[in-house]
Amino acid sequence: MEKKLSIVIPNYNGKDLLSKNLSSVIKNCPNCQIIIIDDASIDGSIEFVQKNFKEIKIIKLEKNRGFAYAVNRGVKEASGDLVLLLNSDVSPRKNFLKSVLEHFNNAQVFAVGLADLSHEDGKIVVRGRGGASFNKGFVSHFKLPSISGETLWVSGGSGIFDRRKFLDLGGFDEIFAPFYWEDIDLSFRAWQIGYRCIFERKSEVDHFHKEGAIKKSKSKFLIKTVSYKNQFLFVWKNISDPILLLQHLFWLPYHFAKSIVFLDFAFFAGFLWAISQISRLILDFPLSTIHYPLSDREVIKKFEN
Repeated sequence: MEKKLSIVIPNYNGKDLLSKNLSSVIKNCPNCQIIIIDDASIDGSIEFVQKNFKEIKIIKLEKNRGFAYAVNRGVKEASGDLVLLLNSDVSPRKNFLKSVLEHFNNAQVFAVGLADLSHEDGKIVVRGRGGASFNKGFVSHFKLPSISGETLWVSGGSGIFDRRKFLDLGGFDEIFAPFYWEDIDLSFRAWQIGYRCIFERKSEVDHFHKEGAIKKSKSKFLIKTVSYKNQFLFVWKNISDPILLLQHLFWLPYHFAKSIVFLDFAFFAGFLWAISQISRLILDFPLSTIHYPLSDREVIKKFEN
């Protein structure tokens, strides 16, 4: 039976991006349900969509809740078996769905990442397939060759997820708010319980990162601080291997010293922010993680090369 597809687009002050990209979404994904979750925009985004795209369902949040909350709300409201998570700065190319949907005939597939044609300083860099290693006490993620195959994570900005599996895993963890690492965290957990994440090179979308809400509306210091905060939280949440945890503790003095030398105050801000979330981590810790078929070390080892 053919699976139905819903599209969830989180939006924050993205009127210009919606104006630029929504027509392409509608054209290249006919008969798809489209949901925009507006994260308390003040730029007239909602009014623009209501006027020009009456077929699109809009859910307006009364206050800004961050990427994870917005996406989770959209996935819950979606009616499709599969959900395409698409940032407002992403424009799908022709026939982008042709190659990707067949992957979901395999019951083990959790999500499929699209070939993210990232427009960067006049060049196009193909992104969407990633690996990771445990380096100096932290999980470091990196770009893998852009060929179809398994990937550690599927991007929350250009990826298709099995809706039921997404919800069963609890969706994106909102502890990573306001942005970054929530898609890596969810995909990591999916791998641990035996699901697979795939990258499909033939399914192409254009991604204009510098036009997105984060790059346009957030300071470099805040972006860096959030990134550090979520690196800490990812380790504290997902790493239980005793040797890896000892490495994390062993390397902390090095990272603190390095941050002092280079006046990297964002590292200290991120650390303190992460510390403030520890009680929440403890309360939300699922005992089921103890019985995952794949350990954290095994997942990382699978994608370290």
